[in-house]
Amino acid sequence: MLYGKYRFICRLETDAILPGYKGSTFRGVFGHALKRVVCALKRVECETCVLKNRCVYARVFETPIAVSMPEAARISAPPHPFVIEPPLTDLRQYRAGDPIECGLILFGESNNSLPYFVYAFEQMGKIGIGKRINGKRGRFSLESVKTGDREIYSCRDRTFLQDAPAGSLNPLGSTSDSNGNGCTRISVKLETPLRIKFKSEIRASLPFHVLVRAMLRRMSSLYNVWGDGEPALDYKGLIERAEKVRIRNNDLRWFDWKRYSNRQERKMFMGGLVGSVTYEGDLGEYLPLIEFSEKAHLGKNTSFGLGKIRVNRV
Repeated sequence: MLYGKYRFICRLETDAILPGYKGSTFRGVFGHALKRVVCALKRVECETCVLKNRCVYARVFETPIAVSMPEAARISAPPHPFVIEPPLTDLRQYRAGDPIECGLILFGESNNSLPYFVYAFEQMGKIGIGKRINGKRGRFSLESVKTGDREIYSCRDRTFLQDAPAGSLNPLGSTSDSNGNGCTRISVKLETPLRIKFKSEIRASLPFHVLVRAMLRRMSSLYNVWGDGEPALDYKGLIERAEKVRIRNNDLRWFDWKRYSNRQERKMFMGGLVGSVTYEGDLGEYLPLIEFSEKAHLGKNTSFGLGKIRVNRV
């Protein structure tokens, strides 16, 4: 499956007031800007639009109505092919001239539409983000786009300096058997709120088998829709063996945050787990799956940047 991770480096042109968690803010304006950029039939709802199956906006933001699920898929709705990675800082007050960055992860064919997303970020700067100050939201200018340390787009010339070929995510990961052997303890840090459903309920705890179920579900859904089909893994066995892994140390806590939904015209509370947890047991075979999950995010509402994890062997 194609995988691209891009950094949009911006600079504020006016003062701005942003929330503590900025994923919803960036995602909302990104969607508004992208629709403005690509929508050909402005007054037609996506659901009834004849172009929805080919429209970049519909496939990215209205994925359930624009993309069909494979018949053999284990999930009911296709996942969005993107993740917004907002700046992970509690800073709320920004001044004109301050730098600000936002990450964008793309899966599958959406990497081929990168120029549309770059242009959408430029439009985001003109629309503005955050709360209104004297009637206007914070404006910014896009200075460059990078993948890793390579600059691929400069706003000075408004040209792509070089191609940005997407890499690939291997469903079996990159960890070799020898590297996985002997791994008996890992620490998982939840860098953004993690929302996981188990038995139709949002979990307030994280046994290892629940984490493994979420990782398998995320991988399966992405590869079914945006990759080459569901990977051939021993799903049942992986879950059964995960139930034997113990929690060594638990420093997780529940974090509540709210966002305003323009579609539903109301504030929505979206809680999730943050903090860290240490697992102990026979963990070697799970390292490739964990490596995948560090890159792809986990759980519900990943397009907001939720479910970002970082794992260390301890």
